[in-house]
Amino acid sequence: MTVDKFNEKDEQLYQVMENINTENGIRTITGTPGLLGRALAEEVSGIQYSASVLPSSWFPFKGVVTADEIHLKADAQYVSTHYFDIFSIDIIESNKTKLFDGTNAVMISDEFAKKLFHTTENVIGKMVKWDQSEFGGVFQISGVFKKPPSNSTEKFDLIFNYALVLEKRPNLLNYGNSDPSTFVILGKEADVAALNIQIRDFASRKNPEAKQTIFLTKFSDRYLHGNYENGKQVGGRIVYVQLFSIIALIILVIACINFMNLSTAKASRRLKEIGIKKVVGATRSTLIRQFIGEAMLMTFISLIVAMGFIILLLPVFNEITGKALHVTFSFGLTSSVIGIALLTAIVAGSYPAFYLSRFNPVFVLKGKLPTSVGELMVRKGLVVFQFTLTIIFIAAVLIVYHQLQFIQSKNLGYNRDHIVHFDIPLENDSAKFASASAFVKSLNNIPGVVSASSYYHNLTGDHGMIAGFEWPGKTPGMDIDFSNLEVGYNFLETAGIHLKEGRNFSQTPNSSNEIIFNETAIRQMGLRDPVGKRVKFWGMEREIIGVAADFNFKSLYQPVKPCFFQVYPVMPNVMVRINAAAEDATIAAIGRSFNTFVPGMAFDYRFLDEDYNALYASEKRISVLARYFAGLAILIAALGLFGLAAFSAQRRQKEIGIRKVIGASFTEIVGLMSADYLRLVAVSIILATPVAWYVMSRWLENFSYRINIGWSVFVISGGIALVIAAIPVSYQSIKIALINPVKSLRTE
Repeated sequence: MTVDKFNEKDEQLYQVMENINTENGIRTITGTPGLLGRALAEEVSGIQYSASVLPSSWFPFKGVVTADEIHLKADAQYVSTHYFDIFSIDIIESNKTKLFDGTNAVMISDEFAKKLFHTTENVIGKMVKWDQSEFGGVFQISGVFKKPPSNSTEKFDLIFNYALVLEKRPNLLNYGNSDPSTFVILGKEADVAALNIQIRDFASRKNPEAKQTIFLTKFSDRYLHGNYENGKQVGGRIVYVQLFSIIALIILVIACINFMNLSTAKASRRLKEIGIKKVVGATRSTLIRQFIGEAMLMTFISLIVAMGFIILLLPVFNEITGKALHVTFSFGLTSSVIGIALLTAIVAGSYPAFYLSRFNPVFVLKGKLPTSVGELMVRKGLVVFQFTLTIIFIAAVLIVYHQLQFIQSKNLGYNRDHIVHFDIPLENDSAKFASASAFVKSLNNIPGVVSASSYYHNLTGDHGMIAGFEWPGKTPGMDIDFSNLEVGYNFLETAGIHLKEGRNFSQTPNSSNEIIFNETAIRQMGLRDPVGKRVKFWGMEREIIGVAADFNFKSLYQPVKPCFFQVYPVMPNVMVRINAAAEDATIAAIGRSFNTFVPGMAFDYRFLDEDYNALYASEKRISVLARYFAGLAILIAALGLFGLAAFSAQRRQKEIGIRKVIGASFTEIVGLMSADYLRLVAVSIILATPVAWYVMSRWLENFSYRINIGWSVFVISGGIALVIAAIPVSYQSIKIALINPVKSLRTE
């Protein structure tokens, strides 16, 4: 809830987003034209400041900083002049204006300065070498800033002048690109809705060929409200916040229901107390205040115990969720917690208070407790309600588990097992390119290496999108956004992607004129016998030499998208498939080869299947948390039923004694005592099944590839609920059935 809200001008800080019309609907992205920021500030009233930023997340690989023979990987972003007027960056030491005097200055974070120089003092003026494709060079440190806080979405170690980007990427000097992010500070009186209408076609007014429209969205809302479908905001992480808030509320409601049920069931033990108090002059309002006060006392004792548990269990919770939460007793948190406790006490205590305070003193002093059919129905209804919620929890946990298992086992069209990947520095220098290419080739000679190649973009993340293709038989006016996969030689073999038609790239200079599409691309293009046909884009002509089988590097939330491969001798990300039988020795050998290629740099590698699993980190956390919450709900429901069954058994003790005297068997008595509660659970199963099916079907709709919800899920959920109910009820039933009838009949 606090992500990106640390900026002083948070209420005025907006990000410009872009909608692009495609064949498959409207695609919403954060990238915008390279000159948009400057033009908005100059031409649109209501915008005080604007800044163009090429964020660290734009780059599919880290850059490398070199100083005094130390090589460190770093995240960098490139910012324009008014960046520091928009974002709250804590400058420790700086001549920040020097950053924008030319393109050879850089600011570094305090944490990175300590890694590089072991201090943050006297680093201004020092020279460092920076390697990140065409943006590399020698730069002078002009300032030190405090690294952004943990609740910032952008993580970066270095800040460069955005003018360097425009210098190295002249294609950004028009309105046909969508690369940097654009941020603005609005005037305090600005009307966002009116501004969105005003700037909607801003890009197309600058360039009639531009297809995008733009709009403003509050920057700090982006983290929780980041999902867009067909140009409309449709949720995001806020769904998980709402989900777990609802789950917490449901668990609290189940606990309140138990308190109501147990309090009203215990009423018989307080009859004389209530009668005497009424006889000596206590009013009903006095008794209501007493019983609600008792509920409040119990609730606030529970609150103190709960806070103790929170402090003790928070490290475990952080480990499960991958967060870094800590308890800070701020006014907002304290008042919220006390408010929840007060509301809980009122909800839990109100029904028992009104129920107990209404008794006639004449009846209660005689030990008679009038019980209406309506009261019994309310009590049974509460039991049904809490078990309905519990069964929904159980079914949801099972469905989430099966969906995650399906994701793990689905054939994605490539083989992600036993592949390690890492990035290498790749300077804009022919000799360095040749050296890097030779390094990748040499990996194939290491024992245990099956195949090695390279690629550009983050393999499991977003890839560059390209439109404007021409091909034989193309429908006039038709356009398709293709994912652009820039890869090295042997990439398809290394990744385990099969060719349906044609051949792989030739390792010759002619390979730059070759292109491979996937099946989805060929199908959307409407091409028949595509191998040998020629396509054009960006003024270049390529021959289709093959068609790759469909594959899905990204998450299964999305269907397979049209894509194409183009080959280069070497790219900055290296992928190596290794023999599983000699994994450790092979990785060690790769590391030694890497250290020979880049002396002094740490060999940081990852397994591709880990990256794939990371796509579903949120779902896995949901699965784990849902199991804990379901277990908690089950425990509370079982404890409540245990207490109710105990009081019921106690009240029916004489009845059971009489039944035993006239010949009722042990089995008949246990069945009689258990039947009522088990029938209530059966009703809960009937009510919970359609609700659980509907809710989880909606959740599964988020996935393009998903399981079908079978009847077995609800059979298992109902069976678990029956067992949960049967254990406490049967225990109390057996306990009362074993009592000597003589003792039962003597009980007052």
